[in-house]
Amino acid sequence: MTREQLLKNLEPPQGQIDVVLDTDAYNEIDDQFAIAYLLRAKDKAKTLALYAAPFHNKKSSGPADGMARSYDEIKKVLALLGEERPVFRGAERYLPDERTPVLSDAARDLAARAEDYSPERPLYVVAIGAITNVASAILLNPRVAENTVVVWLGGQGWECTDVPEFNMMQDIAAARVVFASGVPLVQLPCRGVVSHFTLSKGDLRDWFVGKNPVADYLGNNTIAEAESYAAGKPWTRVIWDVTAVAWLLDEKRTRLSSRICPRPEPTYDNRYLHREDAPPMRYVYYVRRDALLEHLIKLVAEEEKQ
Repeated sequence: MTREQLLKNLEPPQGQIDVVLDTDAYNEIDDQFAIAYLLRAKDKAKTLALYAAPFHNKKSSGPADGMARSYDEIKKVLALLGEERPVFRGAERYLPDERTPVLSDAARDLAARAEDYSPERPLYVVAIGAITNVASAILLNPRVAENTVVVWLGGQGWECTDVPEFNMMQDIAAARVVFASGVPLVQLPCRGVVSHFTLSKGDLRDWFVGKNPVADYLGNNTIAEAESYAAGKPWTRVIWDVTAVAWLLDEKRTRLSSRICPRPEPTYDNRYLHREDAPPMRYVYYVRRDALLEHLIKLVAEEEKQ
């Protein structure tokens, strides 16, 4: 891919695009918002498939269990939306090294699906979990790096001095594969950037609860999760993953701000190694919270007509 084409593919896409979504949907309560947001953006995004990503925290017994629970949660959200899409099970473990893919239905599907695209007509891959499935697909078929654009929510802001972040630190080998592959890459970092996209109990009750089945689930699920640790206290809940979808939908750049810069190398000690001569990527550095929330409500929380 020429540098000119790479830079072109790092611009917010114009017109309708083909998309796949890679998500650890059971990990938190924000992936569900992202799924609904993307699926409701039919005028802009044709969602072809969804991939279940691995995760491991108190909501799973390990990466395989996290992936399986995410697979079921994706199916649940699709049913609430009244939508059907192919859903593929992803990796049951993280990359053992930077040369060995973890085989899964998701990785195989992306490796094969990318063959139908080109640098001039790329497939957009939105990844909002550990990026194991995407890295595995690149290792299976290097043309994935030529024929896709990867939009990843992962890592902390570059100005942070300590950068352990859930998505990146679970599989740094996979992050290193993706960053080094040369794929057109858009990064939405967590702390200091997308951490600004928060919703309060009032926002959820006013704009989501009772509006339609999926909005009601999103609103009540988020309130219940927040009340489990902040009952009786004021709180807002970060809805991180919505922002990755938002970048795809923001043709006029009114909801997110970003810049082109040399891509860093994620290191195994949870830091970034910066080199001025590295290939370019796009780095999102600011979220216009109210504008994004307004658009999310418009697409996801429209009241059902009686």
